[in-house]
Amino acid sequence: MTVTIVGAQLGDEGKGGVVDIFGDAADVVVRYQGGDNAGHTVVVGGEEYKLSLVPSGVIRGKTGVLGNGCVVNPETLFEEIDALRERGLDPDVRVARRAHVILPYHRVLDGIEEEAKADDDQEIGTTGRGIGPTYEDKVGRRGVRVGDLLDPDVLRDRLEYAVPQKRTLYEDVYGGDAGDEFDVDAIYERCREYGERISEENMAVNAGEYLADRVDAGEELMLEGAQGTSLDIDHGDYPFVTSSNPTAGYAATGTGLGPTVIGQGEVVGIVKAYLSRVGSGPMPTELDGDLAEYIRDEGGEYGTVTGRPRRVGWLDVPMLRHAARANGFTGLAINHLDVLAGLDELKVGHAYELDGEELLATPASTERWSECEPVFRSFDGWEEFDPQAVADGGYDALPAAAREYVEYLEDELDTPTYVLGVGPGREETVVRQDPFE
Repeated sequence: MTVTIVGAQLGDEGKGGVVDIFGDAADVVVRYQGGDNAGHTVVVGGEEYKLSLVPSGVIRGKTGVLGNGCVVNPETLFEEIDALRERGLDPDVRVARRAHVILPYHRVLDGIEEEAKADDDQEIGTTGRGIGPTYEDKVGRRGVRVGDLLDPDVLRDRLEYAVPQKRTLYEDVYGGDAGDEFDVDAIYERCREYGERISEENMAVNAGEYLADRVDAGEELMLEGAQGTSLDIDHGDYPFVTSSNPTAGYAATGTGLGPTVIGQGEVVGIVKAYLSRVGSGPMPTELDGDLAEYIRDEGGEYGTVTGRPRRVGWLDVPMLRHAARANGFTGLAINHLDVLAGLDELKVGHAYELDGEELLATPASTERWSECEPVFRSFDGWEEFDPQAVADGGYDALPAAAREYVEYLEDELDTPTYVLGVGPGREETVVRQDPFE
């Protein structure tokens, strides 16, 4: 069986924590897209683990797989594995031979392009990790894949084709002074060493075959997307999106498992009880002033990878309706209910008003979305509570106003809630239904 975990908003919904909660039942946890731009924070027994590439299920001792839909920076991969080993863990991480490799020049070009967009207020909020340029080279058929790192002759051929193009772009278009990041020999030596370690540790797999064998053996798989639905390059608010598809449909493409395998499992949409965003782009329910600062500080709304403060706003329900349709959610996980505790009144963007009409879902055009005015609904706030007491007491231990908020979302999305995050720790969670059962 498979359980696919998808962000329902703009990323940062707490997917890593949900993967960790349900990870006990999973045998394998698979990332199916994105790269080390995806910050996941997992808190276990008071210890905090911050991961940006390694699937968060490894904290529970599960096999982690980076699927062919991912882009992989080997330096980040080995840094995270080594850091986990230093903390007494023994992570079992496999990486798809078909996954593309983030090379040094990708990161340089990523930063330059984001700076250029910032001049026109068009910055995406990229982490500068080289994700977009790597996906561009993948589609342009000039990328280097993990399997290429294992064959020095093939690796050399790939680099001698791609690197001169990138060097010319950097020098002639951007006016840069190219260094080792654009030197074939320097990149080759570094990548050859990465390939040797991947081989020595038996990390490279044919992901589709490897995962299908695990399914056939009766094992449970959790498939983990990075970012969120409204950052999907096809279904998000283009061009303020990531360079891949976080939505559930890509779980098949990014792992090599068939759509019928994924479709027979569960798809859990992760929702933050309010909204946050990095970078430019529409955000009709955005807050500012003291209330925004309060939510940002209470929720720790600073990027796991970059440390940048995130924009915050009231929950945007049209965005969630769009996500529910695009992904086919079978269940929800609602996180950060504790962050909103203590407010006298809460609002949600129930709908939009555009040209005198009420819209219940996001427009396909980003420009039209930016013209939408939110139609708010107000809810009574709920008192502060002890997260551990609520987790121990279950759903009925939540304040009544918080339960009303949850049930409103269930009704609007026609989807039951599987889990409620009432605090930052693994233990501070109300599990109403385990998708593996």
